[in-house]
Amino acid sequence: MRDPNEQTVAEKLRLHFNGLTRAERQLTVTLLSNYPMSGLGSISELAKAADVSGPTVVRMAQKIGFAGFSELQAALRSEVEETISNPISKQERWTRNAPDAHILNRFADAVIDNLKQTLQQLDTKSFDETVRLLTDRERAVHIVGGRITRALSDYFFTHLQVIRDDVIAIASNANTWPHYLLNMKPGDVVVVFDIRRYEHDILRFVDLARERGVLVIVFTDQWASPAAVNAEYVFNARIEAPSAWDSTVVIMFILEAMIEAMTTTTWEVTKDRMNTLETLFDRTKMFSKSS
Repeated sequence: MRDPNEQTVAEKLRLHFNGLTRAERQLTVTLLSNYPMSGLGSISELAKAADVSGPTVVRMAQKIGFAGFSELQAALRSEVEETISNPISKQERWTRNAPDAHILNRFADAVIDNLKQTLQQLDTKSFDETVRLLTDRERAVHIVGGRITRALSDYFFTHLQVIRDDVIAIASNANTWPHYLLNMKPGDVVVVFDIRRYEHDILRFVDLARERGVLVIVFTDQWASPAAVNAEYVFNARIEAPSAWDSTVVIMFILEAMIEAMTTTTWEVTKDRMNTLETLFDRTKMFSKSS
């Protein structure tokens, strides 16, 4: 069984990218463009797709920490198994050899490690560019999540509503999604949340949004949702935890950092919106106040 804290092939590729030769970078782009399926064929098929030589494939595999291409490919196969694993198999895997430490400590250790590994690979330039995109009031922002990630999309939507106008929360019922697509304009932004087991409806929605000229931002896990292929910006967060369920703590961390960056960037406008909102809260007596 693969160590859940081990880096994925994609993470290793991104980490070593700047130290690769031009041909090896070309090969890396090919691998990541249809990850992980692009690496599951023969070495000759991959070399042909990337327009590089077979030895280049072997050298690149060795540079990122594998003995050769066959070991890299075995890692990819293991990752495919991980992405389709269900809560029952994950629970059994974590509890089979669980240490004696209290679950609070084990869970905290896993989350802290997830955060550290995610931050090591998070591109701050992409983060800043995403903030600029989401604060551009000429663009509407559409937000969609899946079965589990719906909570993340709702949280992000609630905060963006305060920061700016023209933010749309897409309903959970996929049968209504064509109505939302109808109102999307070229240059709009759609924020997508999708972690393993990736949802077919999300992928179809992103494909259709792209056809309408919409820019896509994807928050996903270390293996990356298939929807990431069509995204301008992708945020890969580690989600492994000693549980039947995946942990979305690191994704929430990135979201809250992004919310703060957006608030700071647009403070004069956001401050006015907050003041208006507080007045509305007072008039509706929504919150209790101490006497």
